[in-house]
Amino acid sequence: MGAAAFAAPMITPRLAFSQEGPIKVGILHSLSGTMAISETTLKDTMLMLIEAQNAKGGVLGRQLEAVVVDPASDWPLFAEKARELLTVSKVDVMFGCWTSSSRKAILPVLEELNGLLFYPVQYEGEESSKNVIYTGAAPNQQAIPATDYFLEELGVEKFALLGTDYVYPRTTNNILESYLVSKGIAKEDIFVNYTPFGQSDWSKIVADVVALGADGKKVGVISTINGDANIGFYKELAAAGVTADKIPVVAFSVGEEELSGLDTTNLVGHLAAWNYFESADTPENAAFIAEWKKFIGDDKRVTNDPMEAHYIGFNMWVNAVTAAGTTAVDPVLEALVGQKFPNLTGGTAELLPNHHLTKPVLIGEIRADGQFDIISQTEPVPGDAWTDFLPESAVLEADWKDLKCGMYNTETKTCVQLTSNY
Repeated sequence: MGAAAFAAPMITPRLAFSQEGPIKVGILHSLSGTMAISETTLKDTMLMLIEAQNAKGGVLGRQLEAVVVDPASDWPLFAEKARELLTVSKVDVMFGCWTSSSRKAILPVLEELNGLLFYPVQYEGEESSKNVIYTGAAPNQQAIPATDYFLEELGVEKFALLGTDYVYPRTTNNILESYLVSKGIAKEDIFVNYTPFGQSDWSKIVADVVALGADGKKVGVISTINGDANIGFYKELAAAGVTADKIPVVAFSVGEEELSGLDTTNLVGHLAAWNYFESADTPENAAFIAEWKKFIGDDKRVTNDPMEAHYIGFNMWVNAVTAAGTTAVDPVLEALVGQKFPNLTGGTAELLPNHHLTKPVLIGEIRADGQFDIISQTEPVPGDAWTDFLPESAVLEADWKDLKCGMYNTETKTCVQLTSNY
């Protein structure tokens, strides 16, 4: 695929162009506050993709124009900025958000104004909005396989579920608790703890985790800690002498970008579950990394999973707009379902009728250089909007192609509701 991978292949449009001027692309990522450590890179990724597409002639013969805003890790501000992008800047599409709190804050705005958001981060599922394309992992594409790895490969018998206190960790851990019990783990062997964004003092929590293993049972940590709180968490693990062979940690929100600010010497062997790692050895990934380092002008800047999600989502959007012959949301959504685009780790991503992608599941082991050794990789797994491990969700299905519903009850054969104020 080579460096030209950033430009989507041209497809003969079905409709004549009726719009003039630039196509406006809204970028809604925190550039300040606790989530800037993760989100600033995604803004830069979008600028790179837009620049590369413009160099290829843009889309529909029009140039793309990035409209960047900073919602500053403030969830209500995300909603304000989303409304501003749609009504004042009049963007054609948005790429943005990291936390589920920020995504859920803008859902009513998107659905009211019929906007389109590409959301690039792993999340808790239990949602499918007509107006969102979920290019990150659902729980069955990250959390469940990582838990299986702990159970089957590492023999973990006690689980510490540590998360930042907001919707993604709470819902994910609710799913995981149910799943672990179904796998024979006793409820008393599951320790759950939540901390605020930006948590810095981890001494007591790490001590509590260590104490779980006092009876000799193997303890493992599943981390849904987000943002810069991870810095304090991993430093405390090292200070407490918690090595991966004693108590392994698998993280769902720590990738290359977060590790780049840490001394990883004492973190070697701890794990992360994603759908992409920079260390993936494919020609497509080599081209992506080279393009990124050239664009950003810094050989030390890393790539990560949400960057690949934006890369795939952006190219699918370009192809859908080209096929539809317009940037209007409804024709683009119709053209998006079924879009396929190569993953950077090999294989092909496909956008499903539930607005989720097929994605391979990768388990990576932290190396001393802050990169990951990929120790497990699956074939692409279809994203499931509604988990099978909560009874109220197991009967639900999302299908925006045929059923035109994100919350369809397969038992009553009715659409429970169309909006996503669950």
